[in-house]
Amino acid sequence: MTVIDIDDLIEDPKDGGLELLDCVVVGAGPAGLTAGLYLRRFHRNVRIVDAGASRALQISRSNNCPGFPSGVAGVQLLERMVRHLRQVDGFVLHDTVSHILRHPDDSFVVCLSHEKLWTRNVLLCTGVKDRQPDVAGVDALVSADLLRQCPVCDGYEFTGKHIGVIGNSLHGVKEAAFIRHFSANVSFIEIAAKTPCTRLDVAVHSAGLHRIPGVARHLAVDADHKAFVTMDDGSGHRFDVLYAALGADPRSQLGSALGASVDERGNLVTDAHSKTSVPHLYAAGDVVSALDQISVAVGHAAIAATAIHNDLSSA
Repeated sequence: MTVIDIDDLIEDPKDGGLELLDCVVVGAGPAGLTAGLYLRRFHRNVRIVDAGASRALQISRSNNCPGFPSGVAGVQLLERMVRHLRQVDGFVLHDTVSHILRHPDDSFVVCLSHEKLWTRNVLLCTGVKDRQPDVAGVDALVSADLLRQCPVCDGYEFTGKHIGVIGNSLHGVKEAAFIRHFSANVSFIEIAAKTPCTRLDVAVHSAGLHRIPGVARHLAVDADHKAFVTMDDGSGHRFDVLYAALGADPRSQLGSALGASVDERGNLVTDAHSKTSVPHLYAAGDVVSALDQISVAVGHAAIAATAIHNDLSSA
């Protein structure tokens, strides 16, 4: 991402033939598509830009998404949301936002790969990127749906199962302790530790977890479709499922480059109306919240879109 001052524009947006939009939404995951739907239903002139990196695309099946008692795949959910958006003449631009420029009149120029968009408001729904274990064989487990990221989403499906939690810090231990609500048979599996071993040992013991000795060196899918972990001492351990408890990185760079405040995790800080510290810059979904849930993202987006509409109406 490149940060460029507004003075670097070849022409003023007013003189360059750009249409002034009400809002540009960056990201077409559950938050971005919900916001787009609301804004179109408010008869607002909106563009939704998406780079195809939504975390929802990685969801094989969500069973805690309200209204889908049999569960829904992330791809199917997004397809349904896009169809809903089209019913109000909304659409998604498949492109990448390289940077956003702030105009002296508080409008923005959103720079894409092939065009520029001029807008009164920007709503960032850029999400997060999960951290995957840097261990050989991880791709095979992801493909087999045996490496999960979100126990809030699907811990229920593994009630009573043998669960391994891969971590390298106290954050991982806390997540493993959370998973013990679903099963008493939870093991903590260390990769290269960021927290001194003694502190990890104390935390694991205090949480009532079993710690696999050593460090994970290889992950595989065995003949029974179980997750198989080989440790650095050569020992092997089978699990019904593994969870990666390594955290996630918020995609907040577009906002922080404009001066928006972020918290200690890097999430964009917003008020009750989804406003960031930069006027007319809003944020919704996982890029804001540490509880990375579809239902939370949808709620954020509804609040943000309504706030944008009300602010435009009062201008």
